[in-house]
Amino acid sequence: MSQKAFASSADLGEKEQTLEVLADGVYALTAEGDPNVGAIEGEDFLVCFEAMATPVAAREWLAKLREHTDKPVRYLVLSHYHAVRVLGASAFDAEVIVAHENTRALVAERGKEDWESEFGRMPRLAKQADSVPGLTWPTLTFSDRLTIELGGDRGDLVLQYCGRGHTEGDIVGWLPKQRILFAGDLVEAQAALYTGDAFHRDWVGGTLDRVKEFGAEALIGGRGAVSRGREAVDEAIEQTRHFLRVMIDEVGAVHARGGTLKEAFENAHAALNERYGRWPIFEHCLPFDVSRLWDELSGVERPVIWTAERDREVWDQLQG
Repeated sequence: MSQKAFASSADLGEKEQTLEVLADGVYALTAEGDPNVGAIEGEDFLVCFEAMATPVAAREWLAKLREHTDKPVRYLVLSHYHAVRVLGASAFDAEVIVAHENTRALVAERGKEDWESEFGRMPRLAKQADSVPGLTWPTLTFSDRLTIELGGDRGDLVLQYCGRGHTEGDIVGWLPKQRILFAGDLVEAQAALYTGDAFHRDWVGGTLDRVKEFGAEALIGGRGAVSRGREAVDEAIEQTRHFLRVMIDEVGAVHARGGTLKEAFENAHAALNERYGRWPIFEHCLPFDVSRLWDELSGVERPVIWTAERDREVWDQLQG
């Protein structure tokens, strides 16, 4: 395997953004494998889902959204704590920033380190990084479920914790009336998974089962195109599950026979590459994915904090 540029440091080309109206007042912005964001109109307010990496990037998204609605942002929902999802929050002027209680704890525990790590891995997403005023702190947290009444005939937005997965604090946003699910990074549609802070065995089983039980007719994953129709939604969920299962099987087999982390990475890469290798951020993610799974199989319950220095060490060891 030849030496590869670190993470996404060489991915500097702009991605084409597509704003889709999924139902009356329900919006999704996708961008060729870059992080997805969305918004839902209430009767006289907006709920925005995800905040992007910087206020400058977030303002570009809001400018597109303002072509459709001028309602103020009352709620900003963060599906989890990762920097490229949350550090643009100040641009929204939201009354309330909502996240799972575990997400708030993770920001306190490792938010600063994650900020430095992610901006080093994905410099293109960190548009004018100096515009970030500091860590993003949720102002409203919950443990299981939180319902936001949208008003009028718009129904409700249900924020739900489905269990540990991509992180230990991921939530989804469910619109029962429209049968639309904002799944965050618990599901990716034609984009590789990042699992460097994951709980693989929880995610592949009960957590994805609970996501599937919503029976969504449209799903916005963390990256990739919007999945439309029940068949496409289920396909995206099962693609996510398959990626996880292959990793668990391949890395687990090497771990069980006393092999090395490098061997585990090479086996996982070989098993996944044909189906997923050309998808966004596959090469970027896999070293960090395998490293976390190896730790998990070794009894390390919670993910080791990623720092810029640790990122480089793992990359050099596995992708070098």
